[in-house]
Amino acid sequence: MIHRISFLLFLTFLFAQKEHPSIHQEQLKHFNNKPSPPVEKIHVLTGLDVLLEKKQYVVQGKSIALVTNHSGIDRLGTPNYRRLMAMENVDLKVIFSPEHGLFGEADAGEKVTYSKNNLNLPEVISLYGKTRKPTAEMLEGIDLILYDIQDIGARFYTYITTLGLVMERAGELGIPVIVLDRPNPIRGDMIEGPTLDLDYQTFVGYYPIPIRYGGTVGDLAHQIIENNWITPLPELKVIKMEGWEKNLWFDETDLPWVKPSPNIPDLETAIIYPGMCIIEGTNLSEGRGTQNPFKQIGATWVDGKLLSQKLNKYKLPGVVFKPVSFTPVSIPGMSTNPKFQDEKCFGIEVIIIDRNSFNSVKTGVVTLFTLYSMYPEKIIFKEKHLNRLWGSDQLLSGLKNGKGPLDFIQSIQN
Repeated sequence: MIHRISFLLFLTFLFAQKEHPSIHQEQLKHFNNKPSPPVEKIHVLTGLDVLLEKKQYVVQGKSIALVTNHSGIDRLGTPNYRRLMAMENVDLKVIFSPEHGLFGEADAGEKVTYSKNNLNLPEVISLYGKTRKPTAEMLEGIDLILYDIQDIGARFYTYITTLGLVMERAGELGIPVIVLDRPNPIRGDMIEGPTLDLDYQTFVGYYPIPIRYGGTVGDLAHQIIENNWITPLPELKVIKMEGWEKNLWFDETDLPWVKPSPNIPDLETAIIYPGMCIIEGTNLSEGRGTQNPFKQIGATWVDGKLLSQKLNKYKLPGVVFKPVSFTPVSIPGMSTNPKFQDEKCFGIEVIIIDRNSFNSVKTGVVTLFTLYSMYPEKIIFKEKHLNRLWGSDQLLSGLKNGKGPLDFIQSIQN
């Protein structure tokens, strides 16, 4: 199956090269030299698995609040709350869910509420509705808070903001917090993009960390404590994974993939997301309303062939572009009202040919600058949102001041 997929990707690349001779031969060399995924997966126990198999004493005799969603599963795919409910001398009293809901059922930005009577579960409270920080009343009688959510490794993925808000309330109430660590699916040893300017701190960006921040959510929890990024600080413990190394991609482990949110269906999308998500800050489609969000971007007025040619001339590492057309439609739970709904859009598809050299943020910046140079009268910036995603107004200023994309990238690295 792996060889078949690789062959199809190679045919796609050859087609793109035929259509766009500007694709550099060196990129073809990288593709040819790309190692096949290992046949034998690395055995990894998540923090949840370690807790269940080796450290049950940590939760026994406790009244627990669990912060989780559909991604909080054990190595066999059983939800963490089912495992906790089945344990003796453990009282799972309340479950808190982040953006997208407990079951990953809600679109980005969609508010979620739960009835107390229809889930056959302890009380479930959304932290992405009217309340984003649990109240003292919600945590009454709680001895311990467990946090167990699969993150994606991007600063503006809001699960990590929920982590900080829960930790703040725990600090106020003197409740210990345990983070059950999980892999960074896009590797823990790669960092990209600028650090958030705290003048632009929002729910979308809560900590002064880069866009692709590296490490794991457990590492981030330790950083939060060590740098006093919240106040007051709670008592924190991280139950670490076993078997995971920072240079592993998620598909190099034996863990089951569960899409962490509705518009991240697979690992490749997760790799592309940190940079291409900045398209959300414009009137261009970022591919929501299709089965390939973030892998394809465009609008009704974009010339996809010309755009792909311009982008391929940059010879960005690990990536090529090909023209594509797509029609966003309403997909409940993924994108209810996508940009250009039911209108045919034209643009480009992002094709990763070497994920180890691919830089998502650089790719997103070059793409946005190129589009703005082509369509300065058509592109509209959603300035507040673009600044929230980037973490400052630097990107918007660079675009409006006519900087070249490579000069801009160089300027933010200095």
